[in-house]
Amino acid sequence: MTSIALFNNKGGDGKTTLAYHLAHMYQRLGKRVLAVDLDPQSNLTSAFLDEDDLAFLWDETDLPFGPRQEAMFTLLSPETKTIAQAVQPIVEGTGDVELIEPAQVVEGLWLLPGDLELSRFEDELSQAWGNTLAGNAKAVRATTAFYRFIQNARRVVDPDVVLIDVGPNLGAINRAALLSSDTVLMPLAADLFSLRGLRNLGPTLAEWRRKWQGVVVHQAPKDMVLPSGNMSPLGYVIMQPGFRLDRPVGAYKRWLDRIPMVYERFVLEESGIEGGGDHEIATIRQYRSLMPLAHDARKPMFDLRTAGGAMGSMQGLVEKCRSEFRDLTYAIDGRLAALGERLR
Repeated sequence: MTSIALFNNKGGDGKTTLAYHLAHMYQRLGKRVLAVDLDPQSNLTSAFLDEDDLAFLWDETDLPFGPRQEAMFTLLSPETKTIAQAVQPIVEGTGDVELIEPAQVVEGLWLLPGDLELSRFEDELSQAWGNTLAGNAKAVRATTAFYRFIQNARRVVDPDVVLIDVGPNLGAINRAALLSSDTVLMPLAADLFSLRGLRNLGPTLAEWRRKWQGVVVHQAPKDMVLPSGNMSPLGYVIMQPGFRLDRPVGAYKRWLDRIPMVYERFVLEESGIEGGGDHEIATIRQYRSLMPLAHDARKPMFDLRTAGGAMGSMQGLVEKCRSEFRDLTYAIDGRLAALGERLR
């Protein structure tokens, strides 16, 4: 049971698309999956839930809740709460994190839903960090809030894998989110901005890791259960390059060729890991023609059928999409197994 944070501090690299499709592919392959939306933009939540569910979840319906409304919402129960509601007692200073239970999306797949209100937690976490380093119990509880309700959800649903979607920045919410994760998978675009993102990301993760493992775990109250703070780099996935005859077009090649060097120098070396291997897990092509159909059908691209609008040559693209995400899932499992061996 391993948690994977999907993270890059540059936005627009297909991070949420990757998280959504990985969650569904793991489920299709017979794994139990917990998806966690720790991005205040809540795009992963809106990918899983339709507008009626979201209106109910975020309390934006004008109608009082009753039997008729209850029948409308197939995924959510009246008790379903968001991550923002889980940390609300900390934000308001009235108590500790509420251990909410995940919502079941389909058999074998659960979601801890996000909410734009989670952004209110940013200031609290930012202010708590200095006191966390000093071992203040209240501050440590705030910093570990995500970890503790994820652990609670793990006990409830017993997942084989936890996928954590986080926003594209190096702020306090993401620091707490990443400290809660066992590993970090990095979606990258083949462009200059992703390279710049890697140069910032690697040293920042290393700094957070050093402070957590070198200071916090020794200063925190001994009765607290803390995350390891490993945030072990799992590798990267190249997302959405242009393709011509199954090869990247020339405009991308100059950046594709530089990514391995930048990843090794700024992510692996800062993490104390030897380079030299192939750290690219996969390249996922653009599926621009499938994305709007999948969005309208409220299903992954690889589940599209003729009835969903995928006709003729598009069915071949659907099969290619399914094959790529299936191979990616197996490759990630292979990386996780290798990482487990290395950490023993």
